[in-house]
Amino acid sequence: MSDDRPTWARRIAAEREARRWSQAEAVAALRAHAPKPIPEGASMIRQWKRWESGETKPSDFYQPIIAATFGTVTHALFPVAGRRDGNAEIVAASGMETLDIISRLQASDVDNATLDALRITADRLCSEYPYLPSGQLAVEGRQWLKRVAGLQGQRLTLAQHREVLTLSGWLALLVGCVEYDMGERAAAESTRRAALSLANEAENNEIAGWAHEMRAWFALTTGDYRGIIAAAQTGTDIAPGHGVAVQLAGQEAKAWARLGDRRQTEVALDRGRKLLEGMAYPENLDNHFVVDPAKFDFYAMDCYRLLGEDRFAENLAHEVIRAGTDFDGTERAPMRMAEARITLGVVAARQGDLDQAINYGEWALKAERQSLPSLLMVSRELAAIVHRDYADEAAGRDYLDHLNTLTRAT
Repeated sequence: MSDDRPTWARRIAAEREARRWSQAEAVAALRAHAPKPIPEGASMIRQWKRWESGETKPSDFYQPIIAATFGTVTHALFPVAGRRDGNAEIVAASGMETLDIISRLQASDVDNATLDALRITADRLCSEYPYLPSGQLAVEGRQWLKRVAGLQGQRLTLAQHREVLTLSGWLALLVGCVEYDMGERAAAESTRRAALSLANEAENNEIAGWAHEMRAWFALTTGDYRGIIAAAQTGTDIAPGHGVAVQLAGQEAKAWARLGDRRQTEVALDRGRKLLEGMAYPENLDNHFVVDPAKFDFYAMDCYRLLGEDRFAENLAHEVIRAGTDFDGTERAPMRMAEARITLGVVAARQGDLDQAINYGEWALKAERQSLPSLLMVSRELAAIVHRDYADEAAGRDYLDHLNTLTRAT
């Protein structure tokens, strides 16, 4: 039987059921999170039923309270539609196609229109990170970084010079991320340091914060959990009011979860949730250096899987996959979705369903767009369970062999 309810209605019901709350208990939790009194008695329970059925959508007053009740943010539960066309924006802002921009750079013709076009070009490249093949994005990113960095030798106003440094910083961050995805750790660290230097010279705290976030990510995939916490705290001190502070809180939560400290995990997640809830809705959700509300579910999923909260982790994994899939089935966030599938595999393995676990694990490894360090890190969690409980079964051995082959190749 099909479920024709709106996505937000299904999500509200799923979150409640994952906590094994009755609707009355959900309303009691809602009341505890409300900033002012809400209606008492059966009327509020009837309202909750209407929300779950999809009959009525929660008002702007109730949406953030429901999100807080379930430990997420408003626009993760109630997403705002909209995607951008980077190439069209370049033309609209400057009247120039890509070849026109390159011609101007080669002719040393740098004006505000050219800088506007370069800014949107950098945004477009950062927006292609989730799905463009790593090799292709690395080549394009390096080419544009070289072009933009070359402008520093020209006669520029102070404002133009700072803008060139800033654009170079964003492009360096992007190239460093892609290099790390491809397993080029030394190159990625050098590029990260270059981005941090550019940020300091441009006095851009947001780029500096992301450079420290990259350091936290590198530490995560190499098992340096205390290093994650140190990098996260440094980055937060530098860029406390920017979106990167939310991602730093997410990285810190992942570290505490791997250290087995549930309390500190929840503290870090809640700090990130409150930061994100207080920020304006992003203009471009596709940009890798924009923390979109749906990504918060991804952080929490990782943490709950590690803490053994299988119901929460499974529910969030399904939500990550749903949010990352376009209306036509295109995967907008394949790397997040791969980790979500491994999460579902871990839950299945813990529940004794080897076939389902292997299916999800193999599905994740086949993704075209991969961040190999992150993918292998999470895959090893599933592999540990398979090795412990299913090493004598052929399907289990085949999966472990496949993962070992991929690890050696990397």
